[in-house]
Amino acid sequence: MTELTGTATLTRFLLRRDRIRIAVWIVSSPLLVLLTAASVTGLYPTQHDLDVAARGSAGNAAAIAFNGPPLALDTMGGEVAFQTGTIGLVVVALMNIFTVGRGTRGEEEAGRTELVRALPTGRHAGVAATLLVVAGMNTAVAAAVTLGLTALGLPATGSIVFGMSFLALGLVFAAFTTVAAQVSENTRAVHGGTGAVLGLAFVLRAVGDIGDGTASWFSPIGWVQKTRPYAGERWWPLLLAAVGVTAALALAAALAARRDLGAGLVPPRPGPARAAARLGRPLGLALRLQRGSLIGWSCAVFLAGIAYGWVANDVQDLIGDNDTMRKVIASFGGTSITDAYLTRSLLTVALVGAGFAVQSALRPRGEETALYAEPVLATPVSRLRWAGSHLTVAVVGSVVVLGAAGLGAGLTFALVSHDAGQIPRLLGAALLYAPALWLLAAVAIALTGLAPSAVSAAWAVLGLCLVTGVLGDVLGLPDWLLSLSPFQHLPQLPADRSAFGAPVAVTAIAAALAATGLTAFRRRDIG
Repeated sequence: MTELTGTATLTRFLLRRDRIRIAVWIVSSPLLVLLTAASVTGLYPTQHDLDVAARGSAGNAAAIAFNGPPLALDTMGGEVAFQTGTIGLVVVALMNIFTVGRGTRGEEEAGRTELVRALPTGRHAGVAATLLVVAGMNTAVAAAVTLGLTALGLPATGSIVFGMSFLALGLVFAAFTTVAAQVSENTRAVHGGTGAVLGLAFVLRAVGDIGDGTASWFSPIGWVQKTRPYAGERWWPLLLAAVGVTAALALAAALAARRDLGAGLVPPRPGPARAAARLGRPLGLALRLQRGSLIGWSCAVFLAGIAYGWVANDVQDLIGDNDTMRKVIASFGGTSITDAYLTRSLLTVALVGAGFAVQSALRPRGEETALYAEPVLATPVSRLRWAGSHLTVAVVGSVVVLGAAGLGAGLTFALVSHDAGQIPRLLGAALLYAPALWLLAAVAIALTGLAPSAVSAAWAVLGLCLVTGVLGDVLGLPDWLLSLSPFQHLPQLPADRSAFGAPVAVTAIAAALAATGLTAFRRRDIG
């Protein structure tokens, strides 16, 4: 028996077990890129519009840090790569981090790897099967991006190189996550460590693109963007990604041979002899379990807010006389184009921050499927208190995340506009989206109680809100579809001055859904 015996069987099993999760990633990742690309082609219909946008973005450090290197911005391909490249690459990296972490360390932590290894399977069969699956996922995403951009009329060579950059970066982070899975015996530590590497790669790439480009060579994101899609393509930077993947996988194999099954190379840190009193209460435990997620989401939207706030004062120059973009931004109302831009920006970061609300509200289901819920519920802790504690973290944490977004935008806009009053103004505007996040959290907890096997639908609801909120006007979606998103019914400050009855109504609906979900959870069987 070789170390890869059983790889084919395990690959088929993973494809069968995770078919829905895999399909969601394969569809949503390229769809995000292609919808954004379609909106870009609609926003810049003439060469003059492209030239104006290129002049505004080329010297804007915040736009470069957020989007990537400003290459060939006076062409449609260059503008599409600039607007979609970095965010698309980050999404693909996250796809690989979560999928590989779940298929490697997650399987060991749940005890399933030990059961599989008791059968005639090789030592590395499980990891190899996971890597084959993610390689197929990355290939599918790259093909969809390439074909979709070509169908939009962009040059074929640039589209192929752009698609290959997604494939290359995905494989790099798949390999990095495989290494992390050998080091730590905790799945969350694997995700957190590899996520930190992704964050560092983003920062290095941003610093390099703003500066002379040197720092970008130390970032995997910088490697693949050095291929210059639609801007004089070059293939050789992909060799750096290939070398990184090969080296990381070789290191992972060497580390796997030096550790025990179920353990990591770094032993877990011993906890205190006596636990903190708050951990003996459901809310304290829920907060401890979700603390890292709350901090991560808050930092992410805070940085996004900083980028949007920094650009706000120059939005007139960025738009120029582009009537299409001016109409899209002005559709948010307000007395100035700057207020309309800030409204759209805060809506975008609120939609991103809604990911925390959904993830946090789904945590009880995750604890349940991981068999952590039953030991807790075997103590004198009611189901309502236990599930309600996680929902409380989702509700309060949503306010924290929105506050971070508003604070980031307010601080930078106050600096560039020399008006300290913008800080409380934008902070309040961001917090007004809290009822929408509470409603999404309520949908997640309702599914947990009523249809636990369909909790992934909560992410589909968030996806609908993202499409309607970010691209609804550009794509010309019908009003009935736009009205399905709770974000569309809230006053959108600072541009909107509509009545404030909608937040109360959305909050009431959220409360009713949450109560229904908690009641159903109380009555159904655990697991």
